[in-house]
This record gives sequence, structure tokens and C-alpha cells, in this order.
Amino acid sequence: MSDADSFIDEVTEEVRRDRLFALMRRYGWIAILAVVLLVAAAAYNEYRKSAAASSAQALGDAALAAMEEQTPAGRATALAQVADDFAASDPDGAAIVRMMAAGAEAEAGASAAAMAGLDTVAASGALPEIYRQIAQFKALILPESGLDAAERRAGFEALATPGAPLRLLAEEQLALMDIAEGKPDVAIDRLQAILVDADLTDRLQQRVVQVIVALGGTPDGVPGFAG
Repeated sequence: MSDADSFIDEVTEEVRRDRLFALMRRYGWIAILAVVLLVAAAAYNEYRKSAAASSAQALGDAALAAMEEQTPAGRATALAQVADDFAASDPDGAAIVRMMAAGAEAEAGASAAAMAGLDTVAASGALPEIYRQIAQFKALILPESGLDAAERRAGFEALATPGAPLRLLAEEQLALMDIAEGKPDVAIDRLQAILVDADLTDRLQQRVVQVIVALGGTPDGVPGFAG
């Protein structure tokens, strides 16, 4: 390479360096700001995770303490207070505790209060669908709920729609209602459909088989039973 070529390369490199420095002076703050924002976002995300974990632990500790009350009425009052205290900071967790409070209220004979608590959870559009459906299901099976047979059947049928998370449990309850209404054949057909469902659990299968056998039927597709 000649001295002239070497000189040209050096000048070109110098020009590039000067342009780079000029760009950095002009736009470098954007890169710095981006880094600052990324670091701030990461720090905030970690803070949120930590705060959520702390809130969940505090709620769990409070719920466990409430469950130590000696009487159902005492447990119901304590759990309801926990649900109220955490409703703003942890609405999902508070909904679970409110359903626990409803169970204690029902045990204490306060069915109206239990229904009111479950209805509150079921009607909350801010909660996940599964929470609302669990509250609806618990309200439908609540002793002395005040619902008549037609209302209960309509409620279970709504929960038994295809794709619903509690549909098989709702179908089981509908089958039990069929039995109570003197329609064992209808109940067996409904229970047989549960047995062949892909989402069937072992515990539900065991209950369904027992009911079918008690009604004089033969469970389909279950080992140990002739088809």
C-alpha cells in the first residue's frame, strides 16, 4: 500500500470517528435514556413481584389465624374480616377467603350470609371466571340456600355448558337431581356420559361408578365391569 493510500485510509477513519462522536453527542442521550428506562422497568417489576408475594403471604397468615377460631361463627367473622382487609390489595386471594367464610357461615347456620358472600364473588366481573363459577357452584349446593329445584337445575345447566371448567361436577349434580325426581334412567345416561369424558378425574370416576352401580346400571368403559 502506498503512502498516499495509507494517508487516505487514515483520513477516512478520522472522518468516520468524528461522525460517530458527533452522532453520540447528538443522539447519545437516547441510548442512555433507553438503558435507564430498562433498568427502571426491571426494578419496578421486581418490586411488584416482591409486593405481591408479601401480600399473598400476609393474607395466608391472616386466613390461617382466622381458621383457628374455635366456633364456626367465630371463624366466619374472622375470615370475612380478612377478606375485607385484603379486597383491595389482593382481590383474587380475598375472593378465596370470602368463599371460605361462606363455608363457615353455612356451618354456623347463617345460610343467608353465606349466600350473600358467594353471590358477591360470583357477581364480580373483576375476578377470573373460574372463581365466579366456583362461587356459583358452592351457592347451588349450599344447604338451605333458599333456591327451589328449578332454580338449582337452571344454575347447574348453566355451569354444565361445553368448555366450562366445572361442567362435569355440574353434570354430576344434575344426575343426583334426576335421581331425586324419580328419573334413574335419565341419571344413568348422564353419568355414563361423564365416564367417557376426556376430562374425567379419578375421584369423580369413583363417585360416578358407585352411583351407577347403586342404580342397577353397568358403568361403561370401566375395567372390572362387563359392558
